Amino acid sequence: MSTSQTRHTPVNFAHKYSLFTEQWQPKVVAQMNDYQFKLARLEGDFLWHRHDDTDETFIVLEGCLRIDFRDGFVELDAGELYVVPKGVEHKPSAEQEVKLMLIEPVGVINTGNDTNARTAQNDVWI
Repeated sequence: MSTSQTRHTPVNFAHKYSLFTEQWQPKVVAQMNDYQFKLARLEGDFLWHRHDDTDETFIVLEGCLRIDFRDGFVELDAGELYVVPKGVEHKPSAEQEVKLMLIEPVGVINTGNDTNARTAQNDVWI
């Protein structure tokens, strides 16, 4: 490789997951325009919340995620995704640890309209 060439490096999910163990604390691994790609570890119940201004995409990489809605639920296994429409109240949960990717605009607060003890710090890159 000549010195004028730059090596391009892909994002390796296994490596990125090895860098953190915190649950419910999404970590940014890439950004495309105004959207961030975040990895997270989840286990147990989160809280009811909604995002009034944006959809939220959940892509399960390992495990099984349940997302409850006021009128039902969806279960996602590894290799599946679901888009929660903006304004829809939802509550993610997992009986065992789930590894997933979230895709959402820069600045979205994980607890939606309510900040509390479960609110994660934004823009934490790994």
